[in-house]
Amino acid sequence: MGGKAFFSLLVVACLICGSFTAAPAEDATPKAADLVSDGQLIDLNSKRYQGLFKELRLRHNFRQEEIDSLFKGLKVKRRVLELMDSQWEAKPYYEYYPRFITREVIMEGRQKLKEFSQVFDKIEKEIGVEREVVTAIWGIETRYGRYKGAFNIFQTLNTMFDAYPRRRTFYRKQLVHFLLLCRENQVDPLSITGSYGGAFGQTQFIPSSFREYAVDFDNDGKRDVWASTADVLASIANYLHRYGWVFEASIYREIGDHLKNDTLKAAYEKGRKGLVPMAEVAAAQGVNLPPSPENKKLTIVGLELKDGGMRYVAGYPNFQAITAWNHSNRYAMAVTELSEKLAEN
Repeated sequence: MGGKAFFSLLVVACLICGSFTAAPAEDATPKAADLVSDGQLIDLNSKRYQGLFKELRLRHNFRQEEIDSLFKGLKVKRRVLELMDSQWEAKPYYEYYPRFITREVIMEGRQKLKEFSQVFDKIEKEIGVEREVVTAIWGIETRYGRYKGAFNIFQTLNTMFDAYPRRRTFYRKQLVHFLLLCRENQVDPLSITGSYGGAFGQTQFIPSSFREYAVDFDNDGKRDVWASTADVLASIANYLHRYGWVFEASIYREIGDHLKNDTLKAAYEKGRKGLVPMAEVAAAQGVNLPPSPENKKLTIVGLELKDGGMRYVAGYPNFQAITAWNHSNRYAMAVTELSEKLAEN
């Protein structure tokens, strides 16, 4: 997400997930990929595209010649639709986290912490987000900048706008943001590659997140999340800071292998938006918990174990800031546990 974080989607997951094998039942609603052919032309005369072009002309001052040049011959990328319906955030935690927390990722992350220690000193001082957490997100999103994705972002955004009805409104907005950021930064819209979810750069920001949270930390006049490590790391930190990150505050605490009252169970079922007062969590679970910044409520997170059991944790506001980046609690836990590994000597 990385997005806004809902679709700060992991390009690493794109590279490692298996081929699409869904076989819907006869009476199931067809998936978006089942309704298109790879490479089919997008109908630019459709009502939705004519409305988009009108907005680009009248509201954002794009010339019709620019629009015609960019959109001419645009085709659907079916693989994008397949991957959107097979994301790794849906896997149980015991299958999910080993994809991102490996010995190699940990060792490389520790090396990056040393290599860019001065940048991290400045980030912690000026933005107030711990270096290990920033590094963990960097590592999970793009393996420290190595895997930024090979999908053409302009085609991806248009594929989603045209052929993925469930998120059509969202991707229409992202398409507009993308064209604006390319104009603002003098980048060719057809030249940018990234993930199947429309995220790009070492941060894996979606277009709206880039425009809102990317920063020019090396002071060269550009917000460069592709090649400037300082901009990449500071942009990740700035995103978390803007969502309420508190330096050196708790991220999570263990609360047991089962939930002991209905309030906590209901909060768990509600997901990342199911919040419970810290004192109530402590009393219900019979555990001692550190205070929550500004007495904010906690998220109840359940993590699946390989033996069929569960591990429950309370997610503090800092945990919730990570889920603003990517809405998956599993993602936030993987980031947190990787950051803990990076901090070990």
